[in-house]
Amino acid sequence: MTELRVGILGYGIGGRVFHAPLVAATPGLRPAMIVTGDPERAARARADHPGADVVPDADALFSRVGELDLIVVSTPNRTHVPLALRAIEAGKPVVVDKPFAPTAAEAERVVVAAKAAGVGLTVFQNRRFDSDFRTVCQVLGSGRLGEVFRFESRYDRWVPKPKDNWREFGDPAEAGGLLYDLGAHIVDQALRLFGPVAEVYAEVDRHRAGAQVDDDVFVALHHVNGVRSHLWSSALAGTRNPRFRVLGDKATFTKYGLDVQEPQIKAGLRPGDDGWGVEPEADAGTLGVNDDVEIVPTLDGRYQDFYAQVLAALRDGAPFPVDPAEAVEALRVIEAAHLAGRERRVVRLLPGE
Repeated sequence: MTELRVGILGYGIGGRVFHAPLVAATPGLRPAMIVTGDPERAARARADHPGADVVPDADALFSRVGELDLIVVSTPNRTHVPLALRAIEAGKPVVVDKPFAPTAAEAERVVVAAKAAGVGLTVFQNRRFDSDFRTVCQVLGSGRLGEVFRFESRYDRWVPKPKDNWREFGDPAEAGGLLYDLGAHIVDQALRLFGPVAEVYAEVDRHRAGAQVDDDVFVALHHVNGVRSHLWSSALAGTRNPRFRVLGDKATFTKYGLDVQEPQIKAGLRPGDDGWGVEPEADAGTLGVNDDVEIVPTLDGRYQDFYAQVLAALRDGAPFPVDPAEAVEALRVIEAAHLAGRERRVVRLLPGE
């Protein structure tokens, strides 16, 4: 069958490390056009994807939008909404990188526009396909934890000095800071596992000299079903903490280590290569009580499934990999966490508010 042609807006870390390589690795899709105004990135894009046209700006892409079958928005957060709306107005299905939008209201506007236009829309929540998260889902599905009452998740980095890019800029329109960046993943995962949230408490802090945005975050979610999720993210975590700890009334599951697919792509590996998505055995989780524990092998990471599911949605009418309404709910939680952090209080958040 004819390959579907994909236009990728942006060739920073999102476009270069995630979208373009994963599109290229998906049979039935090909990067046909890449947008970047940076000469070095343009040269890199041409070298990485010689079959794609590299154009300098979004206007150049949209002037030839009839040549494309899918548009990917992987640009700074403040541009997600206007670019997604342009794609929808052009009648083209669109993948929007996370966070979907700076606010839940803006994200909802995009969802409404896509429904009205009858075009496909999804959000790149790639870490639903992480090896560690897939393993947590398997452990929860086994029932061996019993009744789960607490979910702990940490996504940390060591970045002691703020970088000079939009993710570190203080203008709220940029949707910068850890809560919008890494927090968008861990909040999404918690909602995916345990559903809607009734209450949000958060500590949203800045600790690095010169920081304009949050760089150390703790969020406590009380889910409607009674489970409590405790989520951490820090730019100043110098040692390893558990990536996940899940407590039930029969056992506990603990998992160290972070999914390897991002560094693998940076190193030149692609889906299908030997070792793709395979974590070190030393990072396998443990399940049990006290010293009576067993090793739980980590499932392989499968970022390739995201665009395979996008292709199935476009060709066969299958569901898109991420319902954008779920990304709207995650943004409501993130907004509530920012409010809770500013006002130092618990914020009530009923589903749909």
